[in-house]
Amino acid sequence: MNLTLHHLIREPKVNKDTQGNADSSEAKNPLLLLLHGYGSNEEDLFSFASELPQEYYVISARAPFDMMYGSYAWYAINFDADENKFSDIGQARASRDLISNFIDELIENYPIDSNDVTLVGFSQGCILSYAVGLSYPEKVQRIVAMSGYLNTEIAVDDYADNDFKNLKIFASHGTVDQVIPVDWARKSIPILENLGVSIVYKEYPVGHGVAPQNFFDFKNWLQQ
Repeated sequence: MNLTLHHLIREPKVNKDTQGNADSSEAKNPLLLLLHGYGSNEEDLFSFASELPQEYYVISARAPFDMMYGSYAWYAINFDADENKFSDIGQARASRDLISNFIDELIENYPIDSNDVTLVGFSQGCILSYAVGLSYPEKVQRIVAMSGYLNTEIAVDDYADNDFKNLKIFASHGTVDQVIPVDWARKSIPILENLGVSIVYKEYPVGHGVAPQNFFDFKNWLQQ
């Protein structure tokens, strides 16, 4: 099966019966789409796939920009002469739409419930998850946003006109994150709340990574 993004897949261990399906024998399962960080690859977050709830399709996507030696990025991060860091917004927006189209492809090719799609993003994958969720809230019902922040420049221009009543977010960050400062994550929360997004935000005494407690909390949040 040739889909736009290279990916790893863990099929559900149990079927989840969904009510309201035209064909009840055709049970559809929810999707957890994992989006890795800058310079990583699809195997990173997939390493905890076996620990995730059994009724989900767990699919881990590889970012499109090859940085060599098994490293990939959703968009370039460049430095100017004064060592200021800036994101390639054009590439980021292209990746946003690539992920959106990839969700459509997955729903077409697997028995996935289009009303039960969760993005799980870490770092740059988290930034992209926010952008996809704000741009296309009809495609994404939940976001697990770890160690990233909201960059509204990556969302579609008229994102604020969207209806977010069905979007729920679990956001988390390490208080001693040396890569993406915790303040950036904190500033994202009121913006999302003002848009009417339902959000749970937690911090952990770690750096740029996923603490065991963080994993446990987001798994609990998923199952509520």
